[in-house]
Amino acid sequence: MVGDNRVIPLLNRMQDFIDATRAIDFLCPLALRLYLAPVFWVAGTNKLSGFDDVVAWFGNPDWGLGLPLPWLMAALATGTEVIGAVLLLIGLAVRWISIPLMVTMIVAALSVHWQNGWQAVADAQSPFPPQDIELAMERLERARGILQEHGNYDWLTGSGSFVISNNGIEWAATYFVMLLALFFLGAGRYASVDHWIARAFRR
Repeated sequence: MVGDNRVIPLLNRMQDFIDATRAIDFLCPLALRLYLAPVFWVAGTNKLSGFDDVVAWFGNPDWGLGLPLPWLMAALATGTEVIGAVLLLIGLAVRWISIPLMVTMIVAALSVHWQNGWQAVADAQSPFPPQDIELAMERLERARGILQEHGNYDWLTGSGSFVISNNGIEWAATYFVMLLALFFLGAGRYASVDHWIARAFRR
């Protein structure tokens, strides 16, 4: 009993310490926003700079997505990502912009990445490897061999090892989950325009 009498107060104090961190809980949505803003900015501005090619890719059924109204679909995707990046950065209308951004991630996952499985990068150690993982690893080893024999391999791998892109749904799903969290959490206190608008105009 003496041991229990000491352990329970200690556990309670530890829990009180953890609970006290809620005073800075705005850091969680802030971190999510600052992570996602450049992701969508790069994706959107890349589409914007090659917009005609994006429209062709959206509409072509043979080598593209074969979507209806490709110009409109490309414009919606591009605008959502560019405007969404800005809104996430400043914390304005975060719950609202999370909705079309989540839709964009669902469309990307289902229309572009789904057939490739889960992994974004082919990895034989993953619990969800693609069906052709052995072939992917064989290609990777062959490419490394060619580069080691005919190229400056140390320079080429100076910033990291070579990988085989699998183009699965992993990143789209990850961004969707982060956006889902922002939809429910909101932009967070203090470091967002939403917080100050709510403080000024909502009771």
